[in-house]
Amino acid sequence: MFKYTLKRLGTMVLTLWVVVTITFFLMHAIPGDPFTDQKRIPAEILENLKAKYGLDKPLVVQYFTYLKNLLRGDLGMSLKYKNRTVASMLKSGFPVSAQLGIAAGLFGITLGIFLGIVAALNHKGFFDYFVILLAILGVSVPNFVFSALFQYWFGVKLQWFPVARWGTPYHVILPAWALGMRMIAFQARMMRTSMLDVLNQDYIKTAKAKGLSKSVVIWKHAIRNAILPVVTVLGPIVAMLLTGTFIIERIFGIPGLGKYYIQSIQQRDYTLILGTTVFYSAVLVFIIFLVDIAYGLIDPRIRLD
Repeated sequence: MFKYTLKRLGTMVLTLWVVVTITFFLMHAIPGDPFTDQKRIPAEILENLKAKYGLDKPLVVQYFTYLKNLLRGDLGMSLKYKNRTVASMLKSGFPVSAQLGIAAGLFGITLGIFLGIVAALNHKGFFDYFVILLAILGVSVPNFVFSALFQYWFGVKLQWFPVARWGTPYHVILPAWALGMRMIAFQARMMRTSMLDVLNQDYIKTAKAKGLSKSVVIWKHAIRNAILPVVTVLGPIVAMLLTGTFIIERIFGIPGLGKYYIQSIQQRDYTLILGTTVFYSAVLVFIIFLVDIAYGLIDPRIRLD
């Protein structure tokens, strides 16, 4: 386990280095720079600005300077937001994005797994077909469509929840629901398929033949084994939630990291683009690492080496 953890930590560092390198050079390959659209700035001041942020140096020098600062935990100053560091912007925006992502994740995991189990136990029944239809809709319909529908029906027509903005628990429900719809669909479909497969295994039939009650067979033998494939796909699904928050935050006017990320790309704010990319990548690889560890803990038969 110790060797596996060290190996995975090394892989995480290598992955982050690749992400930083690709993002850095692709970002600079785009024509123009952060000050291109500021046509009124005199040429002398423009040169001073580039010198201040090190943009007048060769690209390779900028790259190694950024890596050196990154190793010290310095993500740099924003090129567009005056007197603000990238770290301070991540610190102010991430709690909001994390709150939305966690709410959507909890909503998607619990409801998706529950629907998958109930659908498998009612195989070829009405509820089974209902879950299949819900899964198809959840996968095929984009989140922004659900957002608009929820805003119209539950915000405007029924007035149960606020249409937009942020600040109270009521503001979390609609965006978390819209963001979690795809996760519900994936989890329900995966859990249903896995449960059906497990319920037809010989050891389940043996457990029933021994006279164990239906609830013991389902909870102790079926769900524990059926949930393993669902845990495996949690990493990519969390990535989907993280990237999905950009659009959802925009639609619901939520002051999370999505606002900074989109604006940084539009304004070519190099340090902010790199900072948010590195931060999201670090969160993602860490979550995938935790999922791999959890996978081994749930099923002791799996060796992590």
